Amino acid sequence: MTAAYAAQAQVVPDSETAPPVLQYEDVEVIRQAVASSSRSISNIMRDAHRNPAQTLSFFALEADHTVVEIWPGGGWYTEILAPLLREDGKLIAAHFDPEGGPEFFAKSRSDYERKLQSRAKVYDRVELATLNYDPEQPITEPNSADRVVTFRNVHNWLAAGMDETKVVFQKMHAVLKPGGMLGLVEHRARPGSSLEDMVKTGYVDEQLVVDLAEEAGFELVSRSPVNHNAQDLADHPHGVWSLPPTLRGGTEGRARYMGIGESDRMTLLFVKPE
Repeated sequence: MTAAYAAQAQVVPDSETAPPVLQYEDVEVIRQAVASSSRSISNIMRDAHRNPAQTLSFFALEADHTVVEIWPGGGWYTEILAPLLREDGKLIAAHFDPEGGPEFFAKSRSDYERKLQSRAKVYDRVELATLNYDPEQPITEPNSADRVVTFRNVHNWLAAGMDETKVVFQKMHAVLKPGGMLGLVEHRARPGSSLEDMVKTGYVDEQLVVDLAEEAGFELVSRSPVNHNAQDLADHPHGVWSLPPTLRGGTEGRARYMGIGESDRMTLLFVKPE
């Protein structure tokens, strides 16, 4: 069994259903995108912690899909999704609102735009959109996407507020076609963590994420342990930012945090019912 297939063939509780399984050819296309020569070396070095081929295979993402990537940041996953979708699909990058929020939002989006411009042969077909907390401003055309994917962003929405977080889930639901799916990765908090602790540490309660998605109209399809890290006990002085790549504590405890690696993460797949 290949690694990508193994990521999908997980035992799931009776209350959930097995995720869709890609054909071998579709898994190979994902692997080729992960192996793209256009990816930066620094990003490739993080594959061991982020498991992109297995994660995207678990999300059953295909090369002819229309995919919305929510808050792509510096473009770590864009480096994989852009070549994967360039010929037969479409990638819509719903980045920060440059007109709203902290100055970091405008700078991050500007840096991302420069990244797209730097390799036109790879990124020329990426469409830029905006995700903000205005409930009247959709991401893009409703019922148009096959997949929405977002990586380590829920804690940012919670920091803005619970109402804002709910707006984001509603927008992700609205942009998907009936039968379309939301793939979500997030730092996983210890059970019983308070909302205050989640915002402070960056680790989010998995059941809260499920509840937020279901409130927006999604149904949970399955969970994958592909990004589980048993070494991470989520009890660090600087929260998730104690760990690489941030290493907020500097040299203090650095060797231990490098040994732990990146955070323990939930990997969830939801569907917008038909």
